[in-house]
Amino acid sequence: MTDYLERELRSNHAGETGAVFIYKGIAAIAKIRKDMELLTLAKEHGATEAEHLTLIESVLANKLQSRLIVLWRIAGWLIGALPALAGRNAVYATIAAVETFVEKHYQSQIDYLQKDGANNVLLKLLMRCQADEIAHQNEARVMITSPLSLALRIWCSVVQFGSSSAVTVARRF
Repeated sequence: MTDYLERELRSNHAGETGAVFIYKGIAAIAKIRKDMELLTLAKEHGATEAEHLTLIESVLANKLQSRLIVLWRIAGWLIGALPALAGRNAVYATIAAVETFVEKHYQSQIDYLQKDGANNVLLKLLMRCQADEIAHQNEARVMITSPLSLALRIWCSVVQFGSSSAVTVARRF
């Protein structure tokens, strides 16, 4: 495995950890509010993200995984819980923003592997994860019921910037 792939898989490990906790944050608020729609979404999407995390862990040695797991869990939980406090539209917009970033992040790795042609198993794994993320993104976009307020657009930009920054950090730690 190349240094590039180790760094990218470490960032994937961090990202999928954060994603699991995004849905835990959504679920926590949905339970309090008795919002069964959001709770169902959180359980379904959370299960997919947990599967992705298991897949990434199966190809990335423990010693190469992100050492900042606590940070990714806390950040993920907050990225899920905060918009859930604002309502469904905020949750769906946040999911769409995160998944838009993740789709591109996975695509750069897929492009690398397609060019390299060396690791077909990893390529298929990343393509599978990416397809699920695109499905989450599309589902969230369809569920948005009203135009995004300025505050929500700013929030989504912050989430995307934070995701990009987290990848940069996770590649190293």
